[in-house]
Amino acid sequence: MLYLVRHGESTWNVAGLLQGCTADVPLTARGRKQALAAADVLAELPVRAVVSSDQRRAADTAAVIAARLGLQVVTAPALREQCHGAWEGRPAADRAALLADADPDWAPPGGESARALATRVAAVLDSHGTDGTVLVSHGETLRTALALLTGTDDRAVPPNGAVTSVVRGPVGDWRVTGHDCAGLLA
Repeated sequence: MLYLVRHGESTWNVAGLLQGCTADVPLTARGRKQALAAADVLAELPVRAVVSSDQRRAADTAAVIAARLGLQVVTAPALREQCHGAWEGRPAADRAALLADADPDWAPPGGESARALATRVAAVLDSHGTDGTVLVSHGETLRTALALLTGTDDRAVPPNGAVTSVVRGPVGDWRVTGHDCAGLLA
């Protein structure tokens, strides 16, 4: 079992801004409650390791989870959110329209393409995607991880604070076995 956790709500989530690889975006009070709720869910599961993006919103979420589980956080810069370069800080709603039909190799000025993100995420899954591991990351990064693991891409981004459980099948394939969004209303 692999557990994918999207960071708790951040101040930029509330403001509706595109965060990308902007490093120092803090959690809101609600985001901290979501991290606690995710930690409570994970405390009931066979977790052996917590690996996190080094961006503040994910690292702070991972620290709450690791403290509850009595584990240390291992940071992995490869779990950072997709870099949107010059777009960062712009309204997030603009992104959907701009990327609707984008070529997977296209990136905004100073940003990262979807293909580059997938390559980076595949490498981190190879390094850290073992049974009992919690990966704490960001919306697009986790959507990409789920697409790579399951071979499907429904474009759905896990909500802030969500825990997604993924299990490896008998032939090495992965499938989603559950979503826990207990912290979403916190």
